[in-house]
Amino acid sequence: MDRRPFGIALGMARRGTKAWITSPAFVAITLFFPLIFLAALAGGLGPLYQVPGFDYPSGYATFVFGFVVLQAAAFGGIFTGYSVARDFDLGVASRLLLGAGRRWELILGYVLVAVIRSLVAAAIVTAVALAAGVRATVSPAGVAAILALIVCLAAVSTLWACGVALRARSMRAGPLMHTPILLVMFLSPVYVPAALLNGWLASIAGANPFSNVVESSRSVLGGGNPDLLITFGWLFAATVLLAVWALLGLRRAAESY
Repeated sequence: MDRRPFGIALGMARRGTKAWITSPAFVAITLFFPLIFLAALAGGLGPLYQVPGFDYPSGYATFVFGFVVLQAAAFGGIFTGYSVARDFDLGVASRLLLGAGRRWELILGYVLVAVIRSLVAAAIVTAVALAAGVRATVSPAGVAAILALIVCLAAVSTLWACGVALRARSMRAGPLMHTPILLVMFLSPVYVPAALLNGWLASIAGANPFSNVVESSRSVLGGGNPDLLITFGWLFAATVLLAVWALLGLRRAAESY
């Protein structure tokens, strides 16, 4: 048993990060969807930038990138949840639960893994985006804000996916890990600004807290100064609620051994 403060969490972070880095398939699948989405939207839907009322100043590629970089963060968390379920399928999780004195640090360790994955994925996606023509106007404070959004979104998606994995304890729960997150993300202003949405999608996007997150990301990348208090307030609330969700799942999983 590791008695050092946060020793279990740091050990889990090293283990998970090493497993991810040394597996090209895991790295590729984390990057696949954001890069495909960036290429498809920036290339195929570029003419939307000419729609009247589309007033984003930095071009459609940068507009799309504001969503894609958050998508990369969310996928980092989702696939970390898959790793939790995989640990149960392989029998590793039972040993972790029995050997960890502070079991809540297991959750923290998985969150740290997801944050590292998300930051690496976001860096690679950013490099590809810049090479493809994305021209963002970001101050040092803006870079810090984007990094904070990535970290927070990675934590939120990880806690949701971990909570599912700890209850199901099987990779078969994969769709339940990613489908709600994807629905929340895609029922936001993905393709055009919120002002150009209408009908039921406008109503849902207006009530969707993630809309504020993606619009803040785009505003920062476009050189704007959005009020980030609401954005980080929502992310903090989501983190607290989903931390409770994950910890209750952890207790249920521990009771089964």
